[in-house]
Amino acid sequence: MSVRISAIQCGLVLGLLWPCALLAQGFAGLGSDATGYATPDRAYRLEFPADHGAHPGFRFEWWYLTANLRGDNGQDYGVQWTLFRSGLKPQEATGWQSPQMWMGHTALTTPDQHYVAERLARGGIGQAGVHSAPFEAWIDEWRMGGDDLNTLNLQASGGEFAYDLRLVATGPLVLHGADGFSVKSANGRASHYYSQPSYRVEGVLHLPGGDVVVTGQGWLDREWSSQPLAADQTGWDWFSLSFVDGARMMGFALRGGEAPFVSGTWINSDGSVVALNGDMLRLGPLEYAQVAGREIPVVWRVRLAQMGLDVTVRALNEQAWMGTSFPYWEGPVQVNGSHSGRGYLEMTGYN
Repeated sequence: MSVRISAIQCGLVLGLLWPCALLAQGFAGLGSDATGYATPDRAYRLEFPADHGAHPGFRFEWWYLTANLRGDNGQDYGVQWTLFRSGLKPQEATGWQSPQMWMGHTALTTPDQHYVAERLARGGIGQAGVHSAPFEAWIDEWRMGGDDLNTLNLQASGGEFAYDLRLVATGPLVLHGADGFSVKSANGRASHYYSQPSYRVEGVLHLPGGDVVVTGQGWLDREWSSQPLAADQTGWDWFSLSFVDGARMMGFALRGGEAPFVSGTWINSDGSVVALNGDMLRLGPLEYAQVAGREIPVVWRVRLAQMGLDVTVRALNEQAWMGTSFPYWEGPVQVNGSHSGRGYLEMTGYN
């Protein structure tokens, strides 16, 4: 794993600058009090390209891209690039007075290695940020940008790896929930949430054993809120699956309370969508592995009777642990059963 600043420096930066509730509770901090911040509005209609950019009135936000890749050597790989924004207070300011904090995560996964790097930055001084048009998201030298979200260039590097990828969208943007208003709990906590799930990807991975030319598929998630979780929700299991017949599925289970809160979106090959709920989508772990001293589910069964879906989702690399400031599991998966394909799995709150 590669981290730009030392562990001591990281602790100081986080202790002084990152929201205390989030620090103390990890991902459960997403359910802490958000008085004064903007909240998602069911009546709001997403506007592009403006909503590709930052929403500083909201407390939390992320730009999250994953790619399932195959090398010219026949091996499977996965790439993750994520930029997080977190507001220390709801009032905006400029320069060093900016309340915005930025965190970048990237990972490159092979069947037997998982490379990770992290960046931390202050807002207001040009070290990190997002422009909506032309689109660019950056933290230090890491970049994701293009004329819009239809075409992107993606770069990042860590101590032992780097990559340079080009992405071209082959389908429309997808709005999750009700026109992008995605409910996250029984008491109505929500986020604004959309995806570009249909990138064609090509580029080069720079690894200790040499460069690898890769092609594959990518998925970009955009989400913002101020209190997306309920107070008793401690983490989530999130899936993005792409099937060989052209259909796709996003689904998640938010753990906590009496039962997990399950939601998702089925995406037909033509880009049309069907909203999913817990009565339709069934997510259940089948096998666990010891990962970073934790029991982590690394094989899942995913069922959606309405679409004839009954698949096993298996981690490409069980040890895809993100040992970052807020640790979690994140990695590529392989899909087999009634449908075959590839995708990504993110699991948080396994402390």
